[in-house]
Amino acid sequence: MSDPAAPAPALPDLEGWLQALSKTSVLLELGALVVGVLLAWQVAKLIAKAFPERELNSIMFGRRTVDGVLFPALLLSWAYGAHKVLLLNHVPLALFKLAIPVLLSLLVIRLGVKVLQAAFSETPVVRLLERTISWLAWLAMVLWVSGLLPLVMEELDQISWTVGSSTLSVRKIIEGTLTAGLVLIITLWISSAIESKLLRHATGGELSLRKAFSNATRALLMFVGLLMALSAVGIDLTALSVLGGAIGVGVGFGLQKLAANYVSGFVVLAERSMRIGDSVQVDNFSGVITEINARYTVIRSLSGRESIVPNEMLIINRVENLSLADPKVWQSTSVSVGYDSDVELVSSLLLQAATLQPRVLTEPAPSVALMAFGADGLEFRLGYWIGDPHNGSDNLRSAINLEILRLLRAHQIDIPYPQRVIHMVAK
Repeated sequence: MSDPAAPAPALPDLEGWLQALSKTSVLLELGALVVGVLLAWQVAKLIAKAFPERELNSIMFGRRTVDGVLFPALLLSWAYGAHKVLLLNHVPLALFKLAIPVLLSLLVIRLGVKVLQAAFSETPVVRLLERTISWLAWLAMVLWVSGLLPLVMEELDQISWTVGSSTLSVRKIIEGTLTAGLVLIITLWISSAIESKLLRHATGGELSLRKAFSNATRALLMFVGLLMALSAVGIDLTALSVLGGAIGVGVGFGLQKLAANYVSGFVVLAERSMRIGDSVQVDNFSGVITEINARYTVIRSLSGRESIVPNEMLIINRVENLSLADPKVWQSTSVSVGYDSDVELVSSLLLQAATLQPRVLTEPAPSVALMAFGADGLEFRLGYWIGDPHNGSDNLRSAINLEILRLLRAHQIDIPYPQRVIHMVAK
């Protein structure tokens, strides 16, 4: 004898669906879906052409027309509209009962994967989250199509327990987690769109300022999204006031340096005293600023080494910024010649060695000065200006020295060896 309280199996609905597939109205549904695919593909292609400056792997368009979120969203909208039209005309539906859940799952997968790829770098954790979203979406689709989803959710609702004054169940936790995930994904999408819009066509100080605003916007949106997600799960947000007070005490005592670095980062970006692309020297390390983050700044030397400098050091220590007021940098090289050399000829040859290098600026022009009457010869100094210190200084100095050596040898001008006089005292 069967239990009258037991839920009805989903097999009769499945059998009825299979019988509906054998009717001729399925051809009408199939035709509507094919038209929807072609129409969605064409509309997505036209919209993509309207945004020629979009990113290569954007969330909406992806690498190809059908790779982003836009194509499945358009196709799902068409399928839902066609489904309603066919129902109004009393057409028995079979194919749309499968197509709409499949398209909805495809849209969820595309949205989750594309947002994660845009918000974070490719890491094993991100790839695991992408696979998790795909499996959950397809599992929900299978349960929906088979008619088992309401039964499973009803059974999960029976598994409950009491926590304080609240009653929790597995169904509420699952629904709250899914809602929280959706809220966070939408938050990441909005913040990624804002960041992409702000950082497009920005360079130098403007890039630094926009990146600071982008980081602050993302942090604010993530905070708001986290609060909405916690509220969706069912957590009382008033209980977080105690946690907020504890965090404040922790920042005041144990996190002083961390807080100082974050505040210093926003001060540097707001004052624009240092910008991305500036040539600086901090704590005997010279290089070009490649990143200014909220907590630290990345400086890349000409040799390829990178230094991660806490932002507090940029505020409390002395920093040499070679690009703050003027990107031009003065350099010099010294050479000694014999006392019997023609001073005017040596000066012209040194100027010629500098002007032959395309990186040496003509304004201000190179200059030559007789600096000292040395013990071994006349000491000259060649000074010159360059406008691209980020391309290296030692390589240019080496090229000028080689040219000086070639010109002096060609004109038979002596570069004296060090000379020392030794007095021998006879005993």
